[in-house]
Amino acid sequence: MKTNSHRILLLLTALVAITLQSCIKDKCQTEYTYYTYEPVYITYEELRASVASESPRALKNPGKIWFSNNYIFINEKNEGIHIINNTNPASPINEAFIKIPGNLDLAVRGNILFADNYIDLIALDISNPSSVSVAKRIENALPQRGTNGFSNSSWDFQQTDPNGVITHYNEIAVTEEVEMDCGGGLMGGGNVAFEGDVITSAPVANGPQNFTDNATRGESSDVGSRGGSMARFAMHQNYLYIVDNSTMHLYDITNPANLSFSTQLQVGWEIETIFMNRDHIYLGSTTGMHIYDNTNPSSPVWVSTYSHVNSCDPVVVQGNYAYVTLRSGTECDGFTNQLDVIDISNKANPTLVATYEMVNPHGLGIEGSTLFICDGAAGLKVYDATDPLAIGANQLQSFPGVNAYDVIPFQKRLFMIGDNGFYQYDYSNPNNLVLLSTIAVQ
Repeated sequence: MKTNSHRILLLLTALVAITLQSCIKDKCQTEYTYYTYEPVYITYEELRASVASESPRALKNPGKIWFSNNYIFINEKNEGIHIINNTNPASPINEAFIKIPGNLDLAVRGNILFADNYIDLIALDISNPSSVSVAKRIENALPQRGTNGFSNSSWDFQQTDPNGVITHYNEIAVTEEVEMDCGGGLMGGGNVAFEGDVITSAPVANGPQNFTDNATRGESSDVGSRGGSMARFAMHQNYLYIVDNSTMHLYDITNPANLSFSTQLQVGWEIETIFMNRDHIYLGSTTGMHIYDNTNPSSPVWVSTYSHVNSCDPVVVQGNYAYVTLRSGTECDGFTNQLDVIDISNKANPTLVATYEMVNPHGLGIEGSTLFICDGAAGLKVYDATDPLAIGANQLQSFPGVNAYDVIPFQKRLFMIGDNGFYQYDYSNPNNLVLLSTIAVQ
């Protein structure tokens, strides 16, 4: 005989079954919109037929810069390179544009310009800037030169895709009918976030990732040829050095027009910049500065690492000191904005000796005792670095009207690039920089 508790349990079970059947029968349909991302490709055939000389273009979205033999080369992010004849610094001439899809970095030796063409590395003969030609192309040389989708200056891993190279992503709004129970809950559950009448889904599997927005001054051993502190290309003797997110690639440029792969080294993670100083290489990363002995230019050897908090990190070196700017930003996951001065007299044991607060520092440069810092929206700042431990008290000038990104100081001339365009100064007197010329963004 069943007890009363058994009867109650049977009654409750029956009620639950009836309720579930009712819910299943009482389904409702409603529309929701969510967003996903669709990759846009350039085919490999299009990529490798894409480089071409064009008429001069206006600067719109400038990036890295390089100075060589009275010419200024300015990267137009992901588009190509402007060639500026700077024979007369007071009146530079925008002479030509080289169309190079996916270009972010460059270096120049003599009449040969090295550049990334998305995943390929190319050497261009620029003897005639109005009619350049590809002297050498090394396919798939830079597999980590991917795309961010939300940024146009990213180097990070991009998987090989039979469709070609992903150039960017289009945001697509998708509207679908969704089945609900009449009580308002979605049938089947799932991880969906509601924003009013919009469902926001995660990007598709091959959609954009939150890659780091990475960048170096590739100072060259070539007299009169050098890049800024944000570059990923550098040269020394007969080698071209390129850093991506985790690897340093070495190319033999004994014959620049016929460069050839030499070797590559795993150098850590989140590498952003490279700086050459005599027989040492300084790599800036989001977590620190790596020092390599480059006495044998074909085989750099790790010496030490100076670690800091997560932050974007270009570096320049003068004498026994390295100068590192740290800045906040979502790409670097950092909250620090400062200049660090590091004693590198013992390269096996780099030591922090001073820190100075900044607003949002990007590139920097030093020549002699004059230090230049691009402090983002706070502009260009000039310091006397005679005493590295007293830089904060020795600011010489400030130019807050420019959004400064990177600089190249060279023989009392300063080349600066920023959101507003290209600026050229005479700093024969560091207390009174003289603006020589500008090429404005249009």
